Amino acid sequence: MSQEIEVKQLKDKIKYYENIINNMSAPVIPSVVPGTILIPIAGYMFKERFDMIQTKALQYAGDNRDTEQAIFDFTGVSVEDVVSFDYNDLATEIFKLNSSLKLMGIRPMYVGFNPRFVREIVHAGIHVEIETYVSFRAALKRLLQESNQSLHTIGWILIAFFFFFKPN
Repeated sequence: MSQEIEVKQLKDKIKYYENIINNMSAPVIPSVVPGTILIPIAGYMFKERFDMIQTKALQYAGDNRDTEQAIFDFTGVSVEDVVSFDYNDLATEIFKLNSSLKLMGIRPMYVGFNPRFVREIVHAGIHVEIETYVSFRAALKRLLQESNQSLHTIGWILIAFFFFFKPN
């Protein structure tokens, strides 16, 4: 095999794996709460990744017009994962994400920020107006309270759905 062909095959393989990583790095998961999606975020943060997260969230919302809330879960992001990301830049990216979703009529919510991460943002004097909760569960509980539902009610709805629409 010639060296050119081998280099092309390796480049194609790298592109293939980069695509897999991009698709897995910010999945959009429909929640049991109607109109709500979860976007779990874990690992190393950088500007291009934040752009991709924003693009995926907006694309999903555009394709699924019943989306009313988007919960971004930062539980899997450690302080080490944002070390090379300037906190001003990170706050700017969160602000852009927040603003973009609000323009589409979607309520953005954020959960799971690391205490040190929060301290660094506050210490840097960065002010970002966002709705935050300590956990995904706390955010869902708030949404259920606002709609006068409970996880118990949602559970019975899901049981009824699966009883009447059993997959073959």
